[in-house]
Amino acid sequence: MTDTHTHIYFSEFDEDIDEVISRSEESGVTYFILPNVDEESLPLMKALHEKYPGKTSMALGIHPTEVKEDWPEIVEHFNKELESGLYKGVGEIGMDLYWDQTTKELQKAAFESQLRLAQKYQLPVIIHSRNAFEETMEVVEKVKPTVPLIFHSFTGKSSDVERIRKGCDPYFGINGVVTYKNAPELRESLKTIGIDKIVLETDAPYLSPVPHRGKRNDPTFIPFIRDKIAECLEISPEEVERITDKNAKEIFGF
Repeated sequence: MTDTHTHIYFSEFDEDIDEVISRSEESGVTYFILPNVDEESLPLMKALHEKYPGKTSMALGIHPTEVKEDWPEIVEHFNKELESGLYKGVGEIGMDLYWDQTTKELQKAAFESQLRLAQKYQLPVIIHSRNAFEETMEVVEKVKPTVPLIFHSFTGKSSDVERIRKGCDPYFGINGVVTYKNAPELRESLKTIGIDKIVLETDAPYLSPVPHRGKRNDPTFIPFIRDKIAECLEISPEEVERITDKNAKEIFGF
């Protein structure tokens, strides 16, 4: 299986990253997509990729909560980084109005600019959208990107899936939230999405699935997510593994 969204280069894993990767492989997770969040996280991510080049791929982008007035300079830096060909995606980028709504217009401008970078380099996009569904869709519908889009940590309703599909041909990153008691609408929306458009992710170290909720998340817990998706779609865990891994490989080209 592939964890298509994991921040295992964060400091939370400084003491045991080798053990985490080993245990993840034992649980069936053999590949890791690493999205960065800002300039400061970039060298940490690159260091982990250099250590495990055959097991990881990187994505590059400014997380919406990290967007400040200097975002154009950072995007220009990232534009030059993308010329290297080291990266398999752009992300995580998008809109987040949960913590701070005062940066909404900055976030929209940075999101649009980075979507256009992804289009320029023909790279898939990992989209973060929190408390900002309409704003996210406004930018996506304006740019109309033709590259694959993953709506990371998707928690929406079936109607949201249908709205997104009017503007693009998306994939949906499903993580530990699908196991939470307060996510019945998400579980129902899986039927609208269909297994052919799902990828597995953890968002480690965040959003650990039940029965590990509240603990540090890591890719070892992907099987709990796989099994809940299988239950919701009434298919086997093996089929979830096979199809989501195929999706990940087609999106990121590893």
